Amino acid sequence: MSAGKLPEGWEQIEIGDIADVISGGTPKSGVAENFAPSGEGIAWLTPADLSGYKEKYISHGARDLTTLGYSSCSAKLMPKGTILFSSRAPIGYVAIAANEIATNQGFKSFAFPSDIFPDYAYYFLRNIRHIAEEMGTGTTFKEISGSSAKTLPFVLAPLAEQKIIAEKLDTLLAQVDSAKARLEQIPQILKRFRQAVYQYACSGRILDKVNPKITQLETLVSIHNGARKPVSSVVREGIKGIYPYYGATGIVDYLNDFTHEGRFLLVGEDGANLLSKSKKLAYIINGKSWVNNHAHVLKEKDNNLLDFIQLAINSLDISQWVSGSAQPKLTKKSLLTLPIPVFTLEEQTIIVRRVEQLFAYADTIEKQVNNALARVNNLTQSILAKAFRGELTAQWRAENPELISGENSAAALLEKIKAERAASGGKKASRKKS
Repeated sequence: MSAGKLPEGWEQIEIGDIADVISGGTPKSGVAENFAPSGEGIAWLTPADLSGYKEKYISHGARDLTTLGYSSCSAKLMPKGTILFSSRAPIGYVAIAANEIATNQGFKSFAFPSDIFPDYAYYFLRNIRHIAEEMGTGTTFKEISGSSAKTLPFVLAPLAEQKIIAEKLDTLLAQVDSAKARLEQIPQILKRFRQAVYQYACSGRILDKVNPKITQLETLVSIHNGARKPVSSVVREGIKGIYPYYGATGIVDYLNDFTHEGRFLLVGEDGANLLSKSKKLAYIINGKSWVNNHAHVLKEKDNNLLDFIQLAINSLDISQWVSGSAQPKLTKKSLLTLPIPVFTLEEQTIIVRRVEQLFAYADTIEKQVNNALARVNNLTQSILAKAFRGELTAQWRAENPELISGENSAAALLEKIKAERAASGGKKASRKKS
């Protein structure tokens, strides 16, 4: 972060020049009396409390400290507005204290003077997370020390401009988050769409034909489980090759031999996917393949289309045919009783073609959504970077020169903060009694 890229009048400094760096502590975890329910004691955070946390301000973690717990450890009660910054596991979670709060030792928090707008400092630390991560040291997990935290870069803008930057970021990043939330809903919508297509097809409505006759799967397929052969991951290391090794939901590995040759339909025999259907229940393989004992191997009988049978199985909720809860299992006996609608070979071909067209449409949308999500995920950091290069406030600076010059300049602000720190002896905030 080069000072040469900053707007005229901004100051490039280190955080330790203007802020106190405060560590935390944890009482003995085995003593229940050290802790209180969240909101009923002394507010206290761990990095886990910020995992997935989306808000800017935070008031309490999952649990508080009691007076006993607080007094027995090195945790420090910090003032409202302190910037809470996780220093390990992982580095870089950021939030603003909504009230007095303490943390465990997984934080290096920053108590800025009143001339630094908390929201501005919050966004700046989000912007330099990658720098903090690069400064982390350690083998088990990376951690940034207190002395390193003091040397983190900080860009000081005039106070009035700090507030404008924070306001603009509030607006822009809220728009980004809203767009991201809407995009993240689409894959679930597409999943429901695909399931609706399955139902539309297998009910016969796709052919304007209602209530087709139902038969059991055993009348349409033959089973080829006999050649299946499971191989442990250790053994597989010694027999790597070019042939796909299949399990319940897809390719697991590539080996130097095969158990089946031809076009087959695999249906998962066990595993959580039988109930969750996060992946297809049934999928087609072709060529030389090695299949383990976690998938049933099916071949279509005459006048039946393997692609249609695949489609029909994937349309089903098979929970009533699955046994076991800890390890769901679809036995061969249960598999063969699955209900499959009966259509002529010509009708099956038409159904498969139409379903493939609809799924291709859904796949195109899904690809576009994933590309859009990737762009949106990069947009937040791009906006933050622009903000701290002064690009979001260039026009504002031109319109308000009196708010960024003279006694309102960043240079004057820095001198004021340094003078106040020198007058106070550069003292850190003392540990408060609860």
